[in-house]
Amino acid sequence: MRRTWWFLVALLMLWCAAPAAAATPKLHLEAVSNRPDVISGGDALVTVRMPAGVNPADVRVFDDDRDVTQSFALRPNTQFQGLVTGLSIGRNVLTARAPGAADGSLTITNHPNGGPVFSGPQVQPWVCQSGAVDAQCNQPATYEYRYMTTGGAFADYDPDNPPADVATTTTDQGRTVPYIVRVETGYQDRDQYKIALLYDPSQPWEPWKPQAGWNHKLLINHGASCGIERQAGSAPSVENDAALSRGFAVMSTALNNAGHNCNLVTQAESMVMAKERLVEQYGAIRYTIGTGCSGGSLTQQQVANAYPGIYQGILPACSFPDAWSTGQQLVDYHLVRNYTENPARWGTGVAWTPDAIAAVEGHPNHVNSIVFDTVYWTSLGVPDDGCPGVPSADNYNAASNPGGIRCTLADYMINVFGPRPASVWGPAEQAVGRGFAGLPLDNVGVQYGLEALKNGQITTEQFVDLNEKIGGGTIDSVWTPQRFSADQPALANAYKSGSINTTKNLDKVAIIDLRGPDPGAFHDAYRSWAIRARLEREHGTFANHVIWFGAVPLMGDPRYADDAMVAMDRWLAGVERDRGTGSLAAKIIRNRPGDVHDRCTQVDALEQVTIPGIGQVCNLKDVQTRYGTPRTVAGEGIETDVNKCTLKPLRRTDYYPIAFTDGQWARLQGAFPAGVCDWGRLGVSQADPIAWQTYQDGAVGNVVYGGRPLGPAPPLSGSGWTTEIAFGSWIK
Repeated sequence: MRRTWWFLVALLMLWCAAPAAAATPKLHLEAVSNRPDVISGGDALVTVRMPAGVNPADVRVFDDDRDVTQSFALRPNTQFQGLVTGLSIGRNVLTARAPGAADGSLTITNHPNGGPVFSGPQVQPWVCQSGAVDAQCNQPATYEYRYMTTGGAFADYDPDNPPADVATTTTDQGRTVPYIVRVETGYQDRDQYKIALLYDPSQPWEPWKPQAGWNHKLLINHGASCGIERQAGSAPSVENDAALSRGFAVMSTALNNAGHNCNLVTQAESMVMAKERLVEQYGAIRYTIGTGCSGGSLTQQQVANAYPGIYQGILPACSFPDAWSTGQQLVDYHLVRNYTENPARWGTGVAWTPDAIAAVEGHPNHVNSIVFDTVYWTSLGVPDDGCPGVPSADNYNAASNPGGIRCTLADYMINVFGPRPASVWGPAEQAVGRGFAGLPLDNVGVQYGLEALKNGQITTEQFVDLNEKIGGGTIDSVWTPQRFSADQPALANAYKSGSINTTKNLDKVAIIDLRGPDPGAFHDAYRSWAIRARLEREHGTFANHVIWFGAVPLMGDPRYADDAMVAMDRWLAGVERDRGTGSLAAKIIRNRPGDVHDRCTQVDALEQVTIPGIGQVCNLKDVQTRYGTPRTVAGEGIETDVNKCTLKPLRRTDYYPIAFTDGQWARLQGAFPAGVCDWGRLGVSQADPIAWQTYQDGAVGNVVYGGRPLGPAPPLSGSGWTTEIAFGSWIK
């Protein structure tokens, strides 16, 4: 028995001492043009990475059972690469095989070219463009050529009859090429996109061998305003001389034009799809810069925070942080105007002077609130006003057509916010048996005019009367004596989705904010500092955020747009070269060029600039044009991203030395039965966004109200979006 035992021990020792069998080398597949779970349009640029000793001629690639090997070859960029077409909607498994190597596989989830990819069920009705070939607005891409004349103007270019006055341009890579631009116009996600870049029609172009004129950098142009159209539109212009002449590709989508589509999720989705198209047709991107004023700034900042990686740098001008903290300001303006401009309607003798109104609004120019309220309250908040693309007969009417189309931004984004719970349904919701989109807006506990009261700018009676009578509204934006109370889960979803931009992910982009003085046209200068304050709160620093302040309202200086793009290019090129350790956020901060700092009108930030009628506005430590809002006057910090405050008890001692009569105090107690805002605490449901939310449960699928995270990018995905070694996986 003992002999048998020793024999077994000896065998075990010999087995343990034997060298391990060499692991079989494995093939790897990489989706270059996008992360593989959000591919669209039926095609994907894919690389097969092979271990040493594998002959590329022996590699076979299959899409499920379909042999797609003919799409692959060893390309001039040294990659074994191919554009796989004909992908089925839904799950596709690509498999690479070769003698002497283990199989590699990659699962691609392909979505329709007409969408959606992650935005969930699309709004209906939707009117397609005249050339659409189906109900998803699909239409073959078209191409036109433009050129720069030797006289310095853009003109149409005919490849069959080339003009004699074509200028040349030398790119930032030192390549001198004919200044001819190809503009691709196509349709994705039921709307238009455009891509423009230097392109010689007499020369070939493949994504693995682009022409020399492209520097592999991308500028995305955005439109202005904030709108909710239900029809295909036009992508913003891509004819940008400063970018094209340097070799940039310039891209835009109709859905990233906020004046056409103010929905954060479809803004992001359209750019994900268009960037994929660009990589598949033209090649890999080094990094992407966003640019645009007003609604263009809104899109850049809210998308960069909610879907980090779409941009590496942004150039917001006339800055808005997002649509929904701005929406809270709009509500406050509307309610303050509703009260102060017609005090007699409330049966009170309290009179309001322009100075007193300005003190409550936080801005010396009351026109600021009038313009903002007049332009956007009805178009975004009143459900029966109608919107482009909806026949008037289909419009919502609470009494006669409660099941009609509600033209509000919240209903346009119902996938994000979710429907209201049955416990709060009004008569129209009860009539149709479903909740309308919840509203993440609230003014419960807000002490309008508090700082104005403390500063002696309004009287105690004005303060009491205003807060007693300001009221709120219904889901149909009809005024009520009761204040607005935010719907749940809409409020929580607003933060989770990034619709209220807390800047949690904005440390992952470089930012140059272009800003002019605040003349009272509702492009309030404080918003640039609001983003800065949010960044400092979230990250302990705002070193990735630069403000260029100039003398021209809104933009600051006519030269800023082009100069900022060039400065941002240098900044990102530094990040690209950084092979050191540390997070992307750390690399962005340490690679900011020394001359890219806060400044005023092209010079050092210490210069003072005198503007007639406004006075001195620089350096940036001065606050002459950094006015506030009704919420900052009510005590909120300049961050202004608390859409529903946490309450504290109403205490008479908190107003010392201001004294109220017993009657006034009783009225304040009636106005604030649950307490008043405690701005020193987080707001109700205020939380970090969850990056890369999807609002559907499959390739197209049913809606997931409030969203669910897509999760980390699958391995080996999206390397064509940016310089991977510098910026990392674009989903992180």
